[in-house]
Amino acid sequence: MRAGRLTVTVAAILVVVGGTAAYVVSAAGDANPPAGTAEQVSQAQTGDLLFVDLAGGQNRVEKLAEGGARTQTDLACQRFFTSVSTSVCLRLSGPGPSYSAEVRRDGKQVRSVALPGIPSRAKVSRSGNVVSWTSFVTGDSYSVPGGFSTRTGFYDVRTGETVESLEHFTATVEGSVLTARDINYWGLTVGSDDRTFYATLASGGFTWLVKGDLAAKTVTSLRRDAECPSLSPDGTKVAYKKRIGRLGPWDLAVLDLATNEEKRLPGTAGVDDQATWLGESELAFAAVPKDAKLPAVHVVPSDGSQPAKVLIPDATSPSPVT
Repeated sequence: MRAGRLTVTVAAILVVVGGTAAYVVSAAGDANPPAGTAEQVSQAQTGDLLFVDLAGGQNRVEKLAEGGARTQTDLACQRFFTSVSTSVCLRLSGPGPSYSAEVRRDGKQVRSVALPGIPSRAKVSRSGNVVSWTSFVTGDSYSVPGGFSTRTGFYDVRTGETVESLEHFTATVEGSVLTARDINYWGLTVGSDDRTFYATLASGGFTWLVKGDLAAKTVTSLRRDAECPSLSPDGTKVAYKKRIGRLGPWDLAVLDLATNEEKRLPGTAGVDDQATWLGESELAFAAVPKDAKLPAVHVVPSDGSQPAKVLIPDATSPSPVT
């Protein structure tokens, strides 16, 4: 483990108290609409969606059908994601508290990976072959002793390879190999080849969107100030959160990888999540609406043509059923 890591702003921390997840966010409160109604949910045209219900305090994974019907599953997770026949549940696993990433294939558990800290992000590659996660870790920050940092790892369902941290990957940032001790990664998203990935790399108070190779264990920076990336299903675009101004809250942006054109998405101010693509033209994410205490799942067109709207109140971890 590296001796130093970049401190993660406390306002971005996922807090878990008594098994209930809540976000502490520095949001621009007026930017998000109020919590959605049952009518809003029933009219959504997103297809079937799995999510973590926060309202009951049990963090149950539920399914929202396209017609609006909700069905509860037997899973309780702080973070959840699924693709094809593979799912990952970041959950409380014991006293301390302690947490783990529980990987299921075809409904059966195939791997349990102990997490070094509080669950934060979870993804599964489009093929269902590569599971990734990020957790917050305390006590090993280089810049603030006892502060927070992140740890990102992945598991290959096909080979059984488990990598608990990306910090040993060779990182080339703005043309030079990065040798700093405070390297930090979060928000891993893997492409359709189950090898190419995008993530956030942080060091020296800066963040970069990086493109990497899981097999070669290398990363290369693409641009600064992009966090928690999510690769589109066709692999042509990356959505990520980006600061509004130097010290403002985040909103969502979408980068066209071919043209390098970046588009900010309206109505997403205050987002603190790794967005989920519901198709090629729509994104889902969790954020705390104005006058609400818990996050809600929002949806927004990826072309920026309309502002984000609340889809499911008191919910997080949206994941389309594929």
